[in-house]
Amino acid sequence: MKTRFLIVLLIAGTLSSFAQKKELRAVSKALKGGDYAGAKNLLSTVEGMMGALSDDQKVDFYLYKAKALFMDGAVTDSNDMLAAAEAVKMGKDLDGANQELATLANSIRTAVVNSAVADQNNKAYEMAASKLEAMYRVNPQDTSFLYFAASNLVTGKMYDKAIEYYKELQDLGYTGITEKYVATDKETGEVKEFNSPAERELYVKSGDFIKPETVKSESRATEITKNIALIYVSLGRNEEAIAAMKAARALEPDDMGLLMTEADVQYKMGNIERFKELMNEAAEKEPNNPQTQFNLGVVSAKAGDTEAAKQYYMKALEIDPDFADANINMASLIIAQEGAIVDEMNNLGTSAADNRRYDELKAQREQVYREAAPYFEKANAAKENVEIVRTLMNIYSILGDTEKFKAKKARLEELGG
Repeated sequence: MKTRFLIVLLIAGTLSSFAQKKELRAVSKALKGGDYAGAKNLLSTVEGMMGALSDDQKVDFYLYKAKALFMDGAVTDSNDMLAAAEAVKMGKDLDGANQELATLANSIRTAVVNSAVADQNNKAYEMAASKLEAMYRVNPQDTSFLYFAASNLVTGKMYDKAIEYYKELQDLGYTGITEKYVATDKETGEVKEFNSPAERELYVKSGDFIKPETVKSESRATEITKNIALIYVSLGRNEEAIAAMKAARALEPDDMGLLMTEADVQYKMGNIERFKELMNEAAEKEPNNPQTQFNLGVVSAKAGDTEAAKQYYMKALEIDPDFADANINMASLIIAQEGAIVDEMNNLGTSAADNRRYDELKAQREQVYREAAPYFEKANAAKENVEIVRTLMNIYSILGDTEKFKAKKARLEELGG
């Protein structure tokens, strides 16, 4: 009885294997005929018998499943794209040398990237990030998917999730460094990129190209650390921001943007001494860079240190007298003195003493305008602006300079202001 039972089981197994092969052949036929829905239905039948499939049959199953979902590139549903990528991965885990799976993997990768780019262009940043992150989970060796997912989240201001991805990339030791295989066109001098060293070698041997080089891209590690710091700043998580900026500056000590951002955060946290140290460091690093001196002035003004701001703006203008923004900010700092003068004028009475004080204040106000006007004129000469012309017109009106007032009024009309 036992022997007969064993024979029955063997026959059943043989019939099952035969049925599976038959179903898989039917799936292949459906795919060749473009019947993707039919192929999916047949695959669902085979899926119930996966335990009895040989490894080769499983490879075919995953290949056919990916093809049925991908529909030769006609797929539009992102879930189907990602399911197709997952099926390819399962097949490659069983047969890493399968060329058909490798080709399909590249096609699916391109489709997902194109779909994510379309989302990005439509400002659907979260959707783009979800597709890219899912592709990374399917292809963990391709960490660039996670990097670009994080970038989309930052653009979409989904900072908490972006930090998660960035920290995961840091834990993985991700740098994003890639190699480019280039050579110079002998005739035109143009540098051309090749797909592989072998392809480049062919062109060099032909004599048409010279100077073969392998060029490495810049590391993204510093950018990631910097972004984490800036995200913490945006979220108001100052202590974490300072720690992240310390790490970022260790990687890129000459990054002036990081230095200035840290100075701003230190000031907000009330760490005035540290703020001053950083400002001095920035001034020493680039003493002859007008933009750096201007930036120092902006940060000082934000911190309420008007005198320091003026000094930095003046230094920027010593280096570049025609620096429009520095001239505007300098003039604005001078004009800001008017507020206190006008307030006092408005609070005066009608006594003889008050009238004398009013005249003194009026003279002070006019002096403020006289000091500010040359800076506005310099800024306007470098970068004419309707608002600056209007401001100058008003200044000359208050100063009683009729000729200059009329000139600015005429110019304002010409500019459509």
